[in-house]
Amino acid sequence: MNSTDRIERELVINAPVARVWAAITESDQIMKWLGDSAEIDLRPGGRMVFGWAEHGRFNAVIDVVEPTSRLVYRWTTESGAEVTDGNSTRVEYTLASEEAGTRLRLVETGFDALAFEPEVRAAKHKDNVGGWQAELDELKEYVEA
Repeated sequence: MNSTDRIERELVINAPVARVWAAITESDQIMKWLGDSAEIDLRPGGRMVFGWAEHGRFNAVIDVVEPTSRLVYRWTTESGAEVTDGNSTRVEYTLASEEAGTRLRLVETGFDALAFEPEVRAAKHKDNVGGWQAELDELKEYVEA
């Protein structure tokens, strides 16, 4: 895979795994660090919606829920669109205890399979690289507060 197909970020958060898990799986907590609104039906096949005042609402479908260790979903790259193979990427969070905190690893893949022109795919990848940098910093700040 080339560098435009995936985004990987790993960070250690000074909080217990259960606290970090709640922050990525409970809508009232997701809104504190990822966007302005969130809805989540936490089960395989469940729907999620992430909303940003300036970007719109993005739908997602959950693939895997392994409480306190792994969450995988596919989310659309287009505001308001339903999740399809050609318009969504796969986001995987893995959490592990590490000393007094939690090691969080995020991997987003599937940009090269998006049904858009190459420059549009590259722009979506670039937007999400910056987005995850900012959002995961906000997650760390929120959970550690």
